[in-house]
Amino acid sequence: MMSVLSVPPQRQHPQQPGGCHINKCHVIIVLTFLSSYILVAMDEGDGEPQDFIRICTEKLSTEEVSQLVLSPSCGAVSIFVGTTRNNFEGKKVVHLEYDAYVPMAEAEIKKILADIRKRWPSVKHMAVYHRLGLVPTTEASVVIAISSPHRDDSLDAVKFCINTLKATVPIWKKEVYEEEGSTWKENKECFWKKQ
Repeated sequence: MMSVLSVPPQRQHPQQPGGCHINKCHVIIVLTFLSSYILVAMDEGDGEPQDFIRICTEKLSTEEVSQLVLSPSCGAVSIFVGTTRNNFEGKKVVHLEYDAYVPMAEAEIKKILADIRKRWPSVKHMAVYHRLGLVPTTEASVVIAISSPHRDDSLDAVKFCINTLKATVPIWKKEVYEEEGSTWKENKECFWKKQ
């Protein structure tokens, strides 16, 4: 089964099946295979710069995110992948659990991407995907991909994006330990910790 959804620019499409939220301009094709959904973004040639924001409970695909930002006019795609590590201060971490206020998280990510476009005007396409719910060790909780004609701008923009995301976006993380229960973690970058 295939559905074509037209999404007006700057409007969020309602929550997609499977717990995903997507913010995308132009046309989205949703291919349905049994109960899983694959989202394919359609872009006419190189076109205008595009931003992709997705907050969902499914496993993230670095390949999918990197493909979204490819552009014939760009010689660089810089990617950051944040994964769950298996330890913290001598404790064995089993998994992380993420929660978020999705509308506010998406609004804050949009602000970050707008700021990147002001700081690095050559940036072409940007994608920020964040996973919610349970994230086992070695799996990605966040994938950020940014394309630009040359590597310096996309590398700098990716670093700025993840650092600002951790400091300002309302996404909360709980570390679950093998033996000592769990702890909700606050990022050291959070702006409210500096006050």
